[in-house]
This record gives sequence, structure tokens and C-alpha cells, in this order.
Amino acid sequence: MHQQDATEDPSAHHHISTGERGSFALARCTCGWTGPARRSRERARTDAAVHVEFRTSPAGTDQ
Repeated sequence: MHQQDATEDPSAHHHISTGERGSFALARCTCGWTGPARRSRERARTDAAVHVEFRTSPAGTDQ
């Protein structure tokens, strides 16, 4: 398991991008996570924000 340095920014490993596949929008993260295809770009961005928040919180698996 990855042990984090106290000065390391936990969000540093999670860089989100959004893209489109046909008429669907989806979010991707540099950690390998891909969100579900959404018709709404805003919903894809929300999925990404929730992913980063969860993965960088004390309950997330990066901690």
C-alpha cells in the first residue's frame, strides 16, 4: 500500500480530464479510473469531482 508523506498533496495523483464519445461525455483520471458515460457534461464533471474527493479523503484508498 502507498504510504503518503505528510507534505504530499493527495490530489497530486488524480488529474481529471473529460472527453466525448459520440453523444456521451465521460471523465477520466490519471489513476486509471473512468466514469460512466453521461449525456450531460456537467454530470461527468460531477462524477470526476466525487472521485477525487473520495480518493483524497481519509476514507479513500490513497490514504
